[in-house]
Amino acid sequence: MFVSDINNEHTCYFVAVVDDVVVGYCGMWLAVDQGQITNVAVDPSYRNQGIATSLINNLIEVCIDNNLESITLEVRESNVSAINLYTKLGFTNVGCRNNYYKNPTENGILMTKFLNFERND
Repeated sequence: MFVSDINNEHTCYFVAVVDDVVVGYCGMWLAVDQGQITNVAVDPSYRNQGIATSLINNLIEVCIDNNLESITLEVRESNVSAINLYTKLGFTNVGCRNNYYKNPTENGILMTKFLNFERND
């Protein structure tokens, strides 16, 4: 999936590197007027250091630079720390996708950040 995404002009990935080691990454699809975050991951030993915040802010900037209306993601309903981070970054809960995740089966919370306020028109 990563190779396919990286070779697609409608995707965007960022990595976080510490001492020449990749400690985090995030990816997004750009579709029409919306960014769709596909993944955000940070090595557990590097969490709570602002890495995920920085990575997501980079994706938000790409969306703003491309005049997209919003950026959206799904998150497991049990992932409270991620939900809190996304909320802090301005994402709001806009819906639920029942049984979206497998192993274990769990609902996905759909969160969106609307960007039309952040443009310098």
